[in-house]
Amino acid sequence: MKSFMILGAIVGFLIGTSFSLIGNDSWPTVLWHAGGAALLVALLARWWSRVWLQNLQDAIEQRRRARFVPATNHKPASKP
Repeated sequence: MKSFMILGAIVGFLIGTSFSLIGNDSWPTVLWHAGGAALLVALLARWWSRVWLQNLQDAIEQRRRARFVPATNHKPASKP
């Protein structure tokens, strides 16, 4: 999860820096925007990684359960 936060922070910093430089902002403003974007994207990456890992664990558990449950062939009851 830490690696997702670090990656998110790097991506956010680059996004904040690039948009501020495109907007011709001053360097202190560029650094503020880059830091804020880094924080925001890092938090979003942490949330997304938790959701992704939980869903991955659920899928693995479902496969594990499906492998051990014997297949039953129930025939519908015939009408007299």
